[in-house]
Amino acid sequence: QVQLVESGGGLVQAGASLRLSCAASGRTFSRNAMAWFRQAPGKEREFVAAINAITIWTYYADSVKGRFTISRDNAKMTLYLQMNSLKPEDTAVYYCAARTATVAVRTPEEYDYWGQGTQVTVSS
Repeated sequence: QVQLVESGGGLVQAGASLRLSCAASGRTFSRNAMAWFRQAPGKEREFVAAINAITIWTYYADSVKGRFTISRDNAKMTLYLQMNSLKPEDTAVYYCAARTATVAVRTPEEYDYWGQGTQVTVSS
């Protein structure tokens, strides 16, 4: 079992930056592909970014590419999402997720463990 705890969300103005963190517990973090998803009210859960285990290759949704950066620190067992140039349309609950595989995918159904979510609100 993998437990994930997110933090770092908040209320900011458009153009600001936030860094989300996801602290993991478990025995296999360094071998779990990890991802961030988000869900706005009334909308489906949306892929944001992902990072492989082992190779540490990264993947981004077109809507955030160039603004967001996903990273991981295996020694600290923590996943990060650096969000710059935030827009009102980025407002959502952000979830971190872990997969029992080393290669990331873009669909939430392929992830096995989820955090509780952290709210990000961007005002105009």
